[in-house]
Amino acid sequence: MAASTTAARRSPLAAGLQLVILLLVALAMLVPLLWLVSTSLKGPAEDIFTSPPALLPAEPSLEAYRRLFSDSPMATYLRNSAIVSGLAVFANLTFCSLAAYPLARMRFNGRGLVLALVVATILIPFQVVMIPLYLLMVQIGLRNTLWALIIPQAATAFGIFLLRQSFLGVPVELEEAARIDGCSAIGEWWNVMIPAARADLITLAMFVFIGTWSDFLWPLVILDEPELYTLPLGLQQLASSFSLDWRLVAAGAVVSILPVMVLFIGLQRYILPSASGDAVKG
Repeated sequence: MAASTTAARRSPLAAGLQLVILLLVALAMLVPLLWLVSTSLKGPAEDIFTSPPALLPAEPSLEAYRRLFSDSPMATYLRNSAIVSGLAVFANLTFCSLAAYPLARMRFNGRGLVLALVVATILIPFQVVMIPLYLLMVQIGLRNTLWALIIPQAATAFGIFLLRQSFLGVPVELEEAARIDGCSAIGEWWNVMIPAARADLITLAMFVFIGTWSDFLWPLVILDEPELYTLPLGLQQLASSFSLDWRLVAAGAVVSILPVMVLFIGLQRYILPSASGDAVKG
């Protein structure tokens, strides 16, 4: 009895301590972002290297954003990144789910070996396959095209494994009911598995979008033409220009972060344990 009373007394203190720690961690993560936004909003005549540093701009101005889109091809970089990331997400959701379904629900010889080989590829760093992949893109004539950025991201071992585990949790009764209704294997995949795995599909879409949107190394290797550059390469161009303006660089970084933040905030409520309820609705 005394022990339970002591635990009850300690719980508010522990909860308060946990809240303080979380607030400190959140503050540590937010300060660089706030500093970035503040730098992008400082006026042309304002010193951004004051001591002590000023977090809030004394003369807020959108001049850096205006120059970002008028003096540099930022709209082109945004368009290229949106095309590459959008098609990569669509291809991943399609191909990974099609590959995961038989690995999760069908019985065939060598299924375990196929799954083991797929998962083993996760351990291979991209730098190992980068040169063979580059030579392949050159041979098929896709170098200096956006397709060279999309095709390597069209399917991932992580996505196949994630959706395979999600499909394993779908009740067999749902498949049997769909089969009685006359669904083919593709019909079961579309009408049962896809709705039931909604949360994992959204999670995979976010991972692929963020990874493709922020990828720098592969576009740097495969692209030479500036009109095909994505946002990371465009920001690198801003940062390496002859007259470096940190306000312009900060504005470009804010513009590149905004779509990811909007995507995460918009889809966060869908990342819930989905289970079979969505499939029953369908």
